Amino acid sequence: MMKIEKKDIGLFVAQVAVWTVILFALPLATFLSTQDLHSTRTSFFVAWGLFQSPLIVYFANFYLLGPYLFFKRRYWLFVLCNLVLILGLNSQFFLLYYHRSNIPNLPAMNSTMWIGFFSGFLMFLVLNCVMAAIAIGIRHFMRIRQIKQQLKDEKAKNTEAELAWLKNQINPHFLFNTLNNISSLTQIDPDAAQDAIAQLSDLLRYAMYETNKKMVPIGGEVEFMRNYIELMKLRCNEKTEVKTTFDIQKDVEIAPLLFISLVENAFKHGVSSSRDSMIDIHLEQKDNCIVFTCDNTNYPKDDADRSGSGIGLENTRRRLELMYHDRYEWKQALNGDIYHVKITIII
Repeated sequence: MMKIEKKDIGLFVAQVAVWTVILFALPLATFLSTQDLHSTRTSFFVAWGLFQSPLIVYFANFYLLGPYLFFKRRYWLFVLCNLVLILGLNSQFFLLYYHRSNIPNLPAMNSTMWIGFFSGFLMFLVLNCVMAAIAIGIRHFMRIRQIKQQLKDEKAKNTEAELAWLKNQINPHFLFNTLNNISSLTQIDPDAAQDAIAQLSDLLRYAMYETNKKMVPIGGEVEFMRNYIELMKLRCNEKTEVKTTFDIQKDVEIAPLLFISLVENAFKHGVSSSRDSMIDIHLEQKDNCIVFTCDNTNYPKDDADRSGSGIGLENTRRRLELMYHDRYEWKQALNGDIYHVKITIII
């Protein structure tokens, strides 16, 4: 059974209103010019005689022949039904000729009368065909709009599902690496490990309960990164220098956990226990832009170290494309032994 929605009722009412205006335009003009009810009534019946057939053809094509025949590609049946409908509605031409032939003492129709007869019939035939074409055209336009809206809604649903999946990829990835750091710390300094667990608890609380929205205040993200960096610094020795700068003028909103994979990547690939290491993380707001930069020494992992799989970076770029399409810029480069990444987002 076809489901009738509120917009369908509104569309039907609008079409009835348009046809009402067409039918009553001539009678109203007659009444305003003559102030005669008899003439007004006559003009109404004239208008009804002219537009009765086009009105029926229009609604028949809009609600029946179009949806059930034309748009299901039953074109021959569509043409046949319209032909029968139009001829049936304009049968008065044939009836008029039949009744005229039975009236005695009427002169035979000459060429001029035949031309007038067929001209009138042809005019009504064309008018009805035009009404059928208009009905199909409006239906087609509505179908195109509906299909485009459905595709847009489907794309939005797919985008939201993909964003949720990418976000779920970030959290376990981050948790896995952090637990490894704390596990190593328990053998060296149990008290520090206990403090680190408390910090991790705060971080997970933010990741689980504060990032469920599409956008979050950047102040919360900054605090999250500060805590994360402090936690990651526990695994670093005196050979590693970590510098951070956060310069946010106002609390704008941003996608949650957007930069954490880059910070994580800097600690994974930028720290060596035996060589001098450097990590420099910078986040600032410039006018209507958020600029994140990260520079770190580059110590590539060997094939046996699976922590450098690059999942985090791929997810970050994909999230940027989904949420800030045409509003972000990604730059990365390897200058000597320094890896540089810069993300600029227009907010």
